[in-house]
Parts: sequence; C-alpha cells; structure tokens
Amino acid sequence: MLEDYLSEVDERKWENHPRVRIKKESSGEKTSSESGKVTPEMLERRNFRMNKPFIPSAIYFNNEATADTIRHYVDGIGDTNPLFRDAGYAAKTKYGGIVAPGTFLFTHQWTATGSGLTGIHGWYSGGDWQWYKPIYAGTKLTSVAIIRDMAIKEGRMAGSGNIYIDYGDIVYLNAETQEILGKELYHIVWAERSAAGGAKKNRGRSKQTYSKQDWIRILEAYEREEIRGDNPRYWEDVNVGDGVGPLIKGPLSVRDELVFLMGAGSPFLKAHKIEFNYESRHPNFLEHVEETGEDDVPELVHYLDQFSRAIGVERAYDYGNQRMSWMCNLFTNWMGDEGFLWRMSGDERAFNMMGDTTILEGKVVKKYIENDKYCVDIESWAKNQLGEMTMPANVSTVILPSREKGPVIYPDPDPQLVEEVKKARPLNEMIVEGLI
Repeated sequence: MLEDYLSEVDERKWENHPRVRIKKESSGEKTSSESGKVTPEMLERRNFRMNKPFIPSAIYFNNEATADTIRHYVDGIGDTNPLFRDAGYAAKTKYGGIVAPGTFLFTHQWTATGSGLTGIHGWYSGGDWQWYKPIYAGTKLTSVAIIRDMAIKEGRMAGSGNIYIDYGDIVYLNAETQEILGKELYHIVWAERSAAGGAKKNRGRSKQTYSKQDWIRILEAYEREEIRGDNPRYWEDVNVGDGVGPLIKGPLSVRDELVFLMGAGSPFLKAHKIEFNYESRHPNFLEHVEETGEDDVPELVHYLDQFSRAIGVERAYDYGNQRMSWMCNLFTNWMGDEGFLWRMSGDERAFNMMGDTTILEGKVVKKYIENDKYCVDIESWAKNQLGEMTMPANVSTVILPSREKGPVIYPDPDPQLVEEVKKARPLNEMIVEGLI
C-alpha cells in the first residue's frame, strides 16, 4: 500500500509514533494497552501547576457566540426555548436579540489542558457554575484556566486502585471587553484505564426496552414541557416547596450524542492528518480495546459500546457536560426570560447509558434578598427510568425580577478571581519559561 507513491521512507522517523509503536509487539516497548499509569512524576507536575492562571493554547470549538453557534448548541441539548433560537422573538425581550444559555460556554473550553495526567481516562463528574452577565449573540470569547486541588481516594470504579478527583476553574471572558461572563469549578474523575476496565463496576445491566405505553408517556412528558418564556416569574410569586420541572431527556441514543457533538464540539475527536499529528505530540493518548484489537481516541466511549466496555461500562454513555447542560435547560425553562441563573451545581454519580431516560426536576428550598438581588435557591436532581439517582440533589440559585423593585440585578465576580485572571499568561509561554 502506497509503495507506488513513496519510494523511500526513513522508518526510524516514525518508530515512536503510537500507531507504529503498538505494532511492535515483540520489541518489549510499552504499548498503548500498558500505558496510562499514574506516576509520582505526573502528580508532581500537576501540583507544580496548581493555582497559576494561564490562557489555554487552544479552544474546544467556538470562539464566538453567534446566532448559528447558539442554535447548534441548543439543538444538541434538545432545548426549544425561543430566546435562544428565534431572532424575532428575542428582539422583543429585554436583551434585544438572541442570547445563549450559560452552559453554551462549554463549547469554548471545557476543562483545563495540561493537568499532567497523560494517558489516564477521565470522566467529567460535575461542576459548580457561576454566571455574571448574559451571553449575547456576537460575543467573542476567551478563557483562563486555573488548576486547583486534587483528592485521591479509593474508588469502586478503579477496582483496587485509586481514583483522582481533579478540580479546576475555567473562567470565561468577553474577549473584547475582558468582562468575566462566568466560571465553572469543574470536577474530573481520573482512573487508570486498565484498573477501571478490570473493575467492571458498570457491566451487566441490560439495555432498557420501552413498551407502547412507555412511549406514550415519554411523548406526553415532552409535550407538557413548560417554557416560562415571556411570562415573567416574579420573586414575590414563588414559595418554598414549589416544584421545578420535570424535564425529560432521552431515551439516550447515539443520534443524541452525534447531535450534541455537532453543537458543542469535541475535546479530542479529530480527522486524518490533524489526528495523527496530535497523537505524535501525545503518545499515550490512545485507548486500547481488547474486544476489537483497536487503538483509538478514548472519547469513542460515548459512541461505541466496545470502547466503553474497555473501561468497565456496559454501553456507550452521555457526555458529562451534556447532562449538566440539561440541568441548565431545566432552570432556564422555569425562570423565564426575565430571570438569571446565577449559580448551578451538579454531581454525576451514575453513567447514563444508551437506552436510558433522564428525568430532571427540583424544588424551591429558600428565597431571600442578597445585596438587592432577589434570589431563589432550588434543590435539583436527576434520575433514570429505574428511579436511580444519576445526579444527587444540589442547590442552585436563580435571580428573579421583583414586582416591587424591578428587573434582575446581575452579580459581580469575586474580586480575588478578577485579580487572578489579570495575572494569566499564555500557557505555552509559561511552559517555555519554566513557570508551569
């Protein structure tokens, strides 16, 4: 193959590329199936990078919120709110045009690059969001990453091994004004691939099937979804104990994952030359799948059952930030166009596999006034069709308009965060200078 096009090739040039290295079974070199071990050097490198703000060297997908990129994103999470997609409708709101839901920022940057745990499988397991400004169509984006703490625990997902819970802030800014739009303290769980695959904690559950009556109820639940929209929900009209939702998503299919990918982008899916060049720079990146004999991108766990089974999960499953985006959808449906989602917290404790249906809901647990902001705290959670909690209860905060005092007052970011962001420099420069 290709001999007619390439007369001379220096094979030594490519012997360390992972696609070549994994074929050298008799050489004694470490293959991709043997890689992915957490070493003291990795942890030392990560700790050295803690609490040093940097500007990531690349973005995941979008560097601008446009009417199109916002629409593609809300299409990907099944959000039909006209505020995010209908220019004529949005023009009549206080925003004067289309805005994005807060979790649209995932499409710019998701987690901090350069944590140092090369070749270790990671799961986004939740986060703690704060937003400070609306995200208008036409907003150009930039971000600052800050690696925070890490907790090391014994975890069932890793069998007898450890799991590594990685925390870090992604701070999102308007690239032109440098205003902070929002930030997320993300939670990433890392586990060695071989240990996770051997533990088989999430193996054996059969795929859910649905009867005619099940489908009638699913379709009816979608039909009854309430979008508050241009009917303001005033703070004075809300009571502790009020329900929020429910909102249904699923039954999950590969189609849902592909449409999400089209709107939210991918951290690691690349094509042809771009992919193979990336692998050259990240030689322990690939995941080996014994079931197929293939080595490829770990992100395929969201599409191919063989890849998910290699890490101990029975079937392909959703993206973590996809499920967090559904939670954001629950709140924006409830609060209406005049409300503002200030804080949102979520933890993902179970895999949402192909065939699973997710029901998101919540209840009001507190209402109060904080620095002239009329706040409502909502405890929200998600469960699957079996009644299992896939996201345990966490409290989020919505700011609502007041009948007496008027429209929402937007919150300010913490002054310490503002100062950290000002110190951020490009990641590659800091690496060259030995600062990170």
